[in-house]
Amino acid sequence: MTNQVLQELIGSWFPNTEATKVSDEVEVPESEEGLAQKPTPEAGINHSLLQFSEEGSQFLNISVQPAQLHSLMTQLKTNKDTLFDYLFCLSGVDWSAELGVVYHLESTTFRHTVVVKVKTSDRENPTFDSVYDIWATAEFHEREVFDFFGIKFNNHPNLKRLFLTEEWEGFPLRKDYVDEINMVIK
Repeated sequence: MTNQVLQELIGSWFPNTEATKVSDEVEVPESEEGLAQKPTPEAGINHSLLQFSEEGSQFLNISVQPAQLHSLMTQLKTNKDTLFDYLFCLSGVDWSAELGVVYHLESTTFRHTVVVKVKTSDRENPTFDSVYDIWATAEFHEREVFDFFGIKFNNHPNLKRLFLTEEWEGFPLRKDYVDEINMVIK
């Protein structure tokens, strides 16, 4: 399945009703003979709540809002046309203004891969839904992200530090983290 076909299929699961309303209200220009022409959809209108790109990557990248994350991931795994049964990487990311998680998924049946990104600007209490109930391997990946970035995962079965001690203060992989003792300065 090509990235374009995947994008159309996955995008149809989360329709953007506001975009549909806007595209339905496009003015119908008149042709030279005075007959109304069929409206053409605007290229800039996103008909899905998801954002898609390939960002110079061979994989389709999907950006999802936190509220739709768990639903999207469930669909990606269980839909008969996608069957993303393998979560092979889950990483925390600090984009300075936002914290997020990046998921790399593969279908061992269809041999296609996607990258799913979710972000929040809430640096004080970054929280996303756990995908542990979808892919059991996420349990330790999410604990690592919690440990180093402070991102919490709703419904995680055992969310506690994995590498650092319980008394460790802060989250060392955040860009704003300061450690006066262990800091390496060039």
